[in-house]
Amino acid sequence: MAWDFSTEPEYEAKLDWARTFVREQIWPLESIFGELDQAGIDAALRPLQEQVREQGLWACHLPPEHGGQGYGQVKLGLLHEILGTSFIAPNAFGCQAPDSGNGELLALAGSAEQKQRWLEPLLAGEIKSAFSMTEPHTAGSDPTLLQTRAVRDGDEWVIDGHKWFTSNGSVADLLIVMAVTDPEARPHQRASMFLVPADAAGVNILRDVPTMEHPAEEFGRLGGHAEIRYEGVRVPADALLGPEGAGFLLAQTRLGPGRIHHCMRWLGVSGRAFDMLCERALSRHAHGGLLADKQTVRSWIADSAAERHAARLMTLQAAWKIDQEGAAAAREEIAMIKFHGAKVLHDVVDRAIQAHGALGFSTDLPLEQLYRFARAARIYDGPDEVHRETLARRILRRYEAPADGVPTEDLPRRRAAARERFASLLAGATENA
Repeated sequence: MAWDFSTEPEYEAKLDWARTFVREQIWPLESIFGELDQAGIDAALRPLQEQVREQGLWACHLPPEHGGQGYGQVKLGLLHEILGTSFIAPNAFGCQAPDSGNGELLALAGSAEQKQRWLEPLLAGEIKSAFSMTEPHTAGSDPTLLQTRAVRDGDEWVIDGHKWFTSNGSVADLLIVMAVTDPEARPHQRASMFLVPADAAGVNILRDVPTMEHPAEEFGRLGGHAEIRYEGVRVPADALLGPEGAGFLLAQTRLGPGRIHHCMRWLGVSGRAFDMLCERALSRHAHGGLLADKQTVRSWIADSAAERHAARLMTLQAAWKIDQEGAAAAREEIAMIKFHGAKVLHDVVDRAIQAHGALGFSTDLPLEQLYRFARAARIYDGPDEVHRETLARRILRRYEAPADGVPTEDLPRRRAAARERFASLLAGATENA
């Protein structure tokens, strides 16, 4: 089946508008965004969001019946590549993480009442949400090890546990909490998801965890990574999202297409760094000439261009396969782009910093921030090693070891078989002569 990443002219025009809009109206905000309080952030974003709505590009990840545009993954990927050039842009387009993934979960598994209470205001930008799965004392790459418990008590569930890296947790109105409901069930059927109001009794926000990407806790108001203790949190029985025991399945449904969006945003990040690398090469003089005349710098540019091109095609192909066959059928493609795209992002930004020298290392340029963002990409949504393991395991299922233990491509054996076949052909030709 031939791959087709093309989109109609009307959508291409929207992408052109988005490129100009992000560059001219959103990039200038980045330098002062950290100085704004929540009221200032809302005031800055509101007029931008209105312009996006007028263009029909608001919350493109959701189906039309939930207020989105119903775009497939290829169209979303092309848009996210543009939005990836700025950490502010997704908020202006109503598709910022983790709200976008949480909205998809609610659209997929939420009841009519849950959608009315949570999805509609989330889509309207009236509330914020968080996805609370990762725990400090269990491996985040293995959700079957979760320790947070939800126990049924009459018409309620009681949740107890310790979470961290709950992105948006300190500013969220809604927490989607993954907790074990049946410890005796099969590993992938032990956990369930719950819709927990952030102001529920027993929800204790301990802090926003400072990270390489956001070293200061002040970034919590922008959606930091919260550490939370759930201590006897009671929610009604209808707070269960989807069927009991479906937590792992829902998490995979949420994370699969989301990785496409991450990888396309990474292409946007690396594209911005690549532009800076090329501009620097053409403007900086050193050792008797421009950096653009140096073989090493030219190699950096060529390698970056080729790597970005390959990553982009891989990501679009994975998006196309999801559109055609569903996320489950594209598991191998998603795994490949996750670890390959993260490496390309890191390497391109690293070269751009090197070309800028001390300036690239300083905060006068956005490269140092992009570099910190790039390092996180190898961990978010599953560490690269897990995706490599998943990919290799699935590929090896299509092979089997030779029965006699000798490699199929063993040259002596192939040579002997060829001589035997040739001798047989020669003998037959002699007999027929």
